[in-house]
Amino acid sequence: MNGERVNGEKRSAQKAAVPMPSATVTIVRDALRGIEVLMMKRNLKSGFVPGMYVFPGGGLDDTDLLFKNNNLCLCLDDASASGTLGLACDGLAYWVAAIREAFEESGLLLARNEAGTLVSLTDPQIAQRFTEHRRQLNAGTAAFPALLQTENLQLAADQLTYFAHWITPVGLPRRYNTRFFMAEAPGGQEPFQDEQETIAAVWVSPGEALSLHQRGEFEMRTPTVRTLENFADYDTVANLRRGLAAKRDVRVMLPRIGSDGRRVLPGEPGYEEMGTATDA
Repeated sequence: MNGERVNGEKRSAQKAAVPMPSATVTIVRDALRGIEVLMMKRNLKSGFVPGMYVFPGGGLDDTDLLFKNNNLCLCLDDASASGTLGLACDGLAYWVAAIREAFEESGLLLARNEAGTLVSLTDPQIAQRFTEHRRQLNAGTAAFPALLQTENLQLAADQLTYFAHWITPVGLPRRYNTRFFMAEAPGGQEPFQDEQETIAAVWVSPGEALSLHQRGEFEMRTPTVRTLENFADYDTVANLRRGLAAKRDVRVMLPRIGSDGRRVLPGEPGYEEMGTATDA
């Protein structure tokens, strides 16, 4: 196939893949030596970042778009959510996707019951019922809105703090336009992998995860590493939330890939020289 050389690298004339709208949530908790972060290990046979440690997350689906009108998320409206993300509409779907994916991949559900408190799964019978809900969601035989309606729940979108926006580099076959959120782990719930997309659930401090990564024992992608580097400066979840909330302007992070395969981020030396013609 014909192509042209950009920064010494031959680029295909084929149109770049369009980034898929997606959301991810970094779930944190207070621990004796500071905060810990929930990391999920991807299935070794996964078609996307196999074996890597990631935060729960994934692409938006059609049901996520329904929440602006279905009265299942009264704590946050679409206009406010969209304004926070700098979108004209449908911003609430990113909050929904983050919560839905967290439940599907880790079993943690950020939702409130009729009493207005976050769902607790300490009762074995209730836990078993929600395990079945999760199984049906992952199997594609049930929809997230129906789950909430069945259990008389409201989505706790106000528990999420938006803090980052990453777009997969141009040139990769699978790309994501991802909004990053932080949330404190709900009490009365314990994470466990779904044994499909994820094969392990690990609580780890940001500093320890970064140390393991440097030793080649904890494989992570650049956005994950940068998130942990940011979170490592905070000693409690409350301080982390305040720190993230104080950062009003979220910069879009679109890495560029050099001819040597090195990823260069906005603001780093050489980024501007790599050009913008293929950015999407």
